Amino acid sequence: MTKDQEEVIKAAIAQTMRELSAPPQPVQRSRVWKDPEGYRHLVSWSNSVLLRFLIRSLTSSLPKSEYRRKAQLDDAARSVVRNQEEGFKRSTTKEYSDFIGFSQGSLEEVKGDIRELAEDGFLKSKPGSSLASIGLNLKDLNTVLKPKGKLEEFKGELKESFLYQPLTILYPPLNKVRAEDLSYEIFLELINKTDYNLRVLVKSLEKKLNDEKKGYQIEQARIKDKFKK
Repeated sequence: MTKDQEEVIKAAIAQTMRELSAPPQPVQRSRVWKDPEGYRHLVSWSNSVLLRFLIRSLTSSLPKSEYRRKAQLDDAARSVVRNQEEGFKRSTTKEYSDFIGFSQGSLEEVKGDIRELAEDGFLKSKPGSSLASIGLNLKDLNTVLKPKGKLEEFKGELKESFLYQPLTILYPPLNKVRAEDLSYEIFLELINKTDYNLRVLVKSLEKKLNDEKKGYQIEQARIKDKFKK
């Protein structure tokens, strides 16, 4: 046996020993949710829905020569929303947390593209401008996007199909928003608030994962104790 072969065998033995001595991983249990569309209750989700809408308004105003940037930005904004929805329906907390991470990554991509659009002169900077300055209220939007949600000023019976109407019907103030009303500051405000809410959600999921791990360890200890007796 050559020296190289001996080194390979030693490395394989060491790897095997590490794997055998590693603590058991907690078994992820299937998540249970009362509402199959529970993501609609999340502020991060309703913020992301608005972000996608405003991004579409902005990219529709870009010149045809910017078709690649338009497609990439539209896809990134869509991904912020879709990853939250898909993650919510995943069977384990770990998978859900992973998808929220994907959503955060897409949001950062949107933020970078918005910055570049401002730098390249396709998006105006209007110091002092905000969502409120163009008549948008995130709390109101979150309310109307919740299952069976409604506001007093948006009176009328909300039927199931109404939830799948265009966003401008669900939240009428959006009818007055035009691409020229949007600014770098407005997008930055919405992106930062969405990022904050996603980070809060991640923190909550990490706590749940830690609790699940502790529960698993306690359960394993009880099983071992039972067999000892």
